Order: sequence, then structure tokens, then C-alpha cells
Amino acid sequence: MPDSGTPPTPAPAIKGDVREARAHDSAVQQVTGKARYIDDLPKPPGLLSLHIAMSDRAHARIVSMDLEAVKRAPGVALVLSSRSVPGTNDIGAVVADEPLFAENEVLYHGQPLFAVAAETNEAARRAAALASIQYEDLPAALTAKDAMAAGMDLEPEQVMARGDAATALRGAAHQLSGELTIGGQDHLYLEGQVALALPGEDDDVHVFSSTQNPTEVQHLTARLLGVPDAAVTVEVRRMGGAFGGKETQSTIMAAASALAATRTNRPVECRLDRDDDMRMTGKRHDFVAGYTVGFTDDGMLQAADIALASRCGHATDLSFAINDRAMFHADNCYFYPDVRIASRRLRTHTVSNTAFRGFGGPQGM
Repeated sequence: MPDSGTPPTPAPAIKGDVREARAHDSAVQQVTGKARYIDDLPKPPGLLSLHIAMSDRAHARIVSMDLEAVKRAPGVALVLSSRSVPGTNDIGAVVADEPLFAENEVLYHGQPLFAVAAETNEAARRAAALASIQYEDLPAALTAKDAMAAGMDLEPEQVMARGDAATALRGAAHQLSGELTIGGQDHLYLEGQVALALPGEDDDVHVFSSTQNPTEVQHLTARLLGVPDAAVTVEVRRMGGAFGGKETQSTIMAAASALAATRTNRPVECRLDRDDDMRMTGKRHDFVAGYTVGFTDDGMLQAADIALASRCGHATDLSFAINDRAMFHADNCYFYPDVRIASRRLRTHTVSNTAFRGFGGPQGM
């Protein structure tokens, strides 16, 4: 039939149809400012503010750390360090290689050294600045290529293959090789990293945490405190946009707050400023990807040899699964009849990179 110029009448939307305009559950609260985050909760009596002091070295031995002036500063109720931990000083989500507070060695610029609980956040920050710390600088691997040259792999190289890529590449009409550098990315969630810990009876503690994984926060906080999991209750109000940044690393604030609360028997809030958050917590993994592809005269892909390498940071975190996902997605929407995909997961003296929406998939694609 000829085109009449009249647009067709759309079919009426039915309930549940993708064309039905429906508001997000939290939309009204978010746009009107009525949504309550952890920092919007009524402040409990006796609340202490916790500030986490960070290293300004990428890789160094801690020669000495004198915190006496910090402890004597106005408004300070408690100073915490690795020596204050009654349980295990580790918050590694998959592998136990991530101390909450540095012990003898600093592994990245921004690593927590100690924490100050004080009557106000300003008092805590002023007190932390009085610390006297002596370092002995050590060589630092800051990029994936630095770590490759030094052989700093978190685990052996992983390889996936189908067919015989080497033979197919040699027989291809054309070959093309190159390298991509894929940068990282910070989460910039709506609500910064924050936790509020309320001490309970005996060894119990109730933690309000802005986290994507309350069960993990519970387990790791309990391990740090040296108490049964049941002694730690973790409650999530809302995540405030997390994108992966609060899947594992929210434990830093939650565990430190819980430790301070149980030691002082007072409620403790730890709310990172945005710049501190960006220094202390991980990002999307940046990658270096080398490739050789073979193809026909008309551009049909025949074979591919892909070498992925990612900067994981100083600790394992979720890097194994993230790099696996990058391998799984390296073919994107294409089919490689003969392919070899190798992946190196590299330890560097940088913040431990972590989950980010897509979880390795975007880098692989």
C-alpha cells in the first residue's frame, strides 16, 4: 500500500508493557531530596567522628609511627592502628591480603595507617595531622607494564583457546597487530563511602553501612573484631549509587567504625570526604591489551591472539573474577574460529582496583 503520510497509531500499552511509563521506586524521594542516607539519620547521643589517616607514599617501609601527639590532641577519644585490632587485621574479600591498617609496610598512596575518633570531624582531622611517621622508600610498580617487567602477577597467567590460533594466523590472507590502553574510572557514587556503628550489649555492634554486600561486611567486620558473625548486624538504608565501588571496599569504613564503637562504647560515624574516598578506594581496572588478528580479503575475521593485562593494585579484591569476565567478553559480538586469549592479573603499588559496572566486560569488549 502507498504511504499515506499518517503515522501509525501505536498499540495501547498494557500493564507491565515496556512502553508503560512507570516511576522508579525511589524517584520521588531522590529528586525532592527526601531520600534519607546514612548521614541524614538522627545523630545518636555521644556520636564520635572517625577520620582515617592515609599514607603519602606508594611503597615504603614504616620505620616509625609516633601517635602520642595525636592521642593528646583536643577532642580525641581514641586512636586506632593495626595494634588495636583484636581479631585479624585483614578485610580481603576473596584472598586475605588486604590489611585494614598498614603494619610494617605501605603498599599504596592513600593506604589507611591509623584512625582517629574525636568529638568532631575537624578535631579528628587536626589531630591526625600531628602524627610523626618515618618512612624508608622502596621501589614502586605503578603501571601494568611496570608490574609485567617485574613479574608481579597475582596468579599464573590464565589462557582460553579454541582451535589453533597460531596456525590460522600464519595462513590468513592479512594480519593486523596493535595495542590498546584502556583507562580506569572512578565510581563517583551519589552517596560517598560512609558507615555508622552503634555498640550493643556484650560484644555486639550494629553497623549502618552504605554497601552492596552487607553479608560480606558482616563477615569481615566480625573477623577483624574477633567475634562471631552473629555479633555484627549490618543494615543498608540505600546504596546511593554504587556501581561496584561498594561491593567490597565499604568494609574499610564499616570495620573501622565498628572497632572504634566497641572500644569506646559510643556510636561512631566514618564518612569519607570525596577526595579521601578517591585516594583510599579502588577504581575500574585499567588494561593494556595486545592483539593480532587474521582476516580475509573481504574483512572476515579468521583468527585472533589477544593478550590482556590489568592493573589490579596492591591486593587481590575481586580481580580474578573481573579479569575472567574480560576474557569471556573479548569476542564481543564476533566469532573467532581460531582464538587464543591470555590474561595477566598484575599486583601494583596502587589502590586495589575493584568491581565496576560491567565487571571487566567493557575492557574485554
